[in-house]
Amino acid sequence: MHEFDLHDLSDDADYADSMQQGSASMTKSGNSNRNSSSEQVGAEIVYLKDNVAIHPTQHAWERIRGRLKLIKQGGSLLMTWIPYEGQSSSARLSEKDKSLYTIRAVPFSDIRSIRRHTPTLGWQYAIVVLSSGLAFPPLYFYNGGLKEFLATIKQHVFLVRSAEDANIFLVNDLQDPLQRTLSSLELPRAVSVANRPTSSIAPSESSFSRTDGEALDKNSAVIQQNGRQRQKHNDPRHLSIQVLEKFSLVTRFARETKSQFLREAHGDGFISNAMKKHDKKPNNYSSVVESNDVHKPLEDVHVPANSSEESSCEIHNKNEEAAMRDENLEYDYDKLSLVWGKPRQPPLGSKEWSTFLDSEGRVIDSQALRKRIFYGGVEKGLRKEVWRFLLGYHSYDSTCAEREYLASIRKSEYETIKNQWKSITKEQAKRFTKFRERKALIEKDVVRTDRSIPFYDGDDNSNVKCLRDILLTYSFYNFDLGYCQGMSDLLSPILYVMGDEPQSFWCFVALMERLGPNFNRDQNGVHSQLFALSKLVELLDNPLHNYFQQKDCLNYFFCFRWVLIQFKREFDFEKTMRLWEVLWTHYLSEHLHLYVCVAILRRHRSKIIGEEMDFDTLLKFINELSGHINLDATLRDAEALCICAGENGEACIPPGTPPSLPFEITSMYNQQDDDDIL
Repeated sequence: MHEFDLHDLSDDADYADSMQQGSASMTKSGNSNRNSSSEQVGAEIVYLKDNVAIHPTQHAWERIRGRLKLIKQGGSLLMTWIPYEGQSSSARLSEKDKSLYTIRAVPFSDIRSIRRHTPTLGWQYAIVVLSSGLAFPPLYFYNGGLKEFLATIKQHVFLVRSAEDANIFLVNDLQDPLQRTLSSLELPRAVSVANRPTSSIAPSESSFSRTDGEALDKNSAVIQQNGRQRQKHNDPRHLSIQVLEKFSLVTRFARETKSQFLREAHGDGFISNAMKKHDKKPNNYSSVVESNDVHKPLEDVHVPANSSEESSCEIHNKNEEAAMRDENLEYDYDKLSLVWGKPRQPPLGSKEWSTFLDSEGRVIDSQALRKRIFYGGVEKGLRKEVWRFLLGYHSYDSTCAEREYLASIRKSEYETIKNQWKSITKEQAKRFTKFRERKALIEKDVVRTDRSIPFYDGDDNSNVKCLRDILLTYSFYNFDLGYCQGMSDLLSPILYVMGDEPQSFWCFVALMERLGPNFNRDQNGVHSQLFALSKLVELLDNPLHNYFQQKDCLNYFFCFRWVLIQFKREFDFEKTMRLWEVLWTHYLSEHLHLYVCVAILRRHRSKIIGEEMDFDTLLKFINELSGHINLDATLRDAEALCICAGENGEACIPPGTPPSLPFEITSMYNQQDDDDIL
């Protein structure tokens, strides 16, 4: 693709020179592209930079390069980023995929802040955060130019550095920051910018980044009703769960007006369409539900107990209505075309557990154990012992004696790390801003985490203090990542089960080795998962994929909360633990949680399509499902979908996508910032 020969804006002198010339070269280049959809008559290009890239995944070969522009039109400043056409890239990213990341004519009136990152090693990048709390993917400046990008913005809009974080620049920040709060989200009217004629964003726009954990619950660009407010933030990641919680409040209002909740999907030809597309046939699924099973609840559809994986799915293709009760709601099913996995089994008990161990305490067959847990879970009293294996605290081939010795060593190591922050004096803390900020954020979060559970209930609860101590210790153990909202949600069930501070810490460390990228500033972990989810829906439910494409919902940010904290807010405490121990087995796939997402979406396809839900309505509906998802039926669907997808499904998931272990753990949390650039 032809690229214009422009000034390299990475140098102050170059930029000053170009400004003195009235940006003539950039205007000339812009005139040659007047047919571009993002440039209109009377628009002036005030900044243009080539080789600005977006990283959809963790892999260099899947980076998408493009052209970044700032356009002055009338009294408004607009930002666009358009990917190059025909650039060489991995086969995983087609031109259609690249178009998902296009940014078209976003006005700065809809932008709240810009966070710049200038690491000592690596490329500079900026994260543009919308007024809704959402963010675009990080824009990497391969050839410099970040300083000039911000300087140009400052010439046309009111740009001021945040008093809380020198790396954050607030746009049009004319209000008292203390009065800017997310409380206005309690009654939002969020509309996708893609549907707004005055400022359009490319259909299916872009896998957004959650700036240091800023929430990605919504479409790539979201405009909220007049009077919305912005929130002061000590750490930008502080927004993530707060926004999700506020949207949960929103959905409660929808309950008052909803009728006949959750009509199940009719999916004529679901399996056949998916298989035809990939020249596959569901050869492994031989057992067909008889007609006398049509009116049975999902849990009661019979599958022989001794059926193997090769015959564990049943195809029900009846055009009759079926009904089932999920929690306290009645679900109506019409024209069912569902694939069933094996029925859930009783949880693993102590006597059966002993049969998996040899005389010295080694697990004889870890594959068989993980399969057993996958289909039945673990009894409450046995979870403490079994979870340590599932989470990687103990290896399956370790003996009882080795595990006892390891526990003593780990306890000592934990105390050493904990003493690093315990020994900080008040005088030291005054000069340790990062520690003060993290400590304050953790203390604020733990008192709001699972307080309805007796284990964490009451004032001066020692378990809440223990939760705080573990999170503070982890912030020192992994200082680059530190603490982000949502981590307390992941730790809480582990501490509840373990009942031991050092063991809970090391189990949490093992879990964060896999889920840590969810909380990275550039959010590559979440981007990879949502990208993979879009591909899985396209593979397994093409009609639903086509509908999301029509409604500009292919970014799948309505599933953000599911991915970020592993469905913690979607199920009650006990069911969350049951789900997690199934996911941790990695029996069929390390990414079963993505198939769980597909299963839930497909289960409600007819309602989504029938009611013509746009992104905003879909977001409310998805949040409304919290507490009303049938776990056993969903796991059976997810199992069947995973088996049906087979190798095609695995091909949809980029290597290294969480919870897969990253290739380079040591560099996974590189978030170093440089000093001031303006």
